[in-house]
Amino acid sequence: MTLGLAAATANAYLNVFRGTTYTGLTVWVKLHTADPGAAGTTAPSAVTTRNQATWNAPSGGSMTINTLAAWSMTTTETISHVSLWDASTGGTFLESGALSVAQAVVNTNTLTLTTFTASFTPIAA
Repeated sequence: MTLGLAAATANAYLNVFRGTTYTGLTVWVKLHTADPGAAGTTAPSAVTTRNQATWNAPSGGSMTINTLAAWSMTTTETISHVSLWDASTGGTFLESGALSVAQAVVNTNTLTLTTFTASFTPIAA
């Protein structure tokens, strides 16, 4: 399965246990029409813009978006996945995931993700 954390992101998180510093980053969201693959580059949407996400404080191992701009769609397609990046263009692929419900869009539609959650599971109880 190719959805999930990029190996480099997982390694950066794990390096914290070794006493290394993990620098916070700005997250940019890219739309996809299928699984983005292990490099986050497969099945990109016709919309090439990545939108910056800001986040609410985490709780219980998860956090939700505070703000995420809408995308102006340029073609008819179905958006089913997203990838997360550390830059608006280029940059490093961080992770990917599937939308809970794929969204069919047409040219001139506006696509807004109103709920978006990042989480680590399982959490010990």
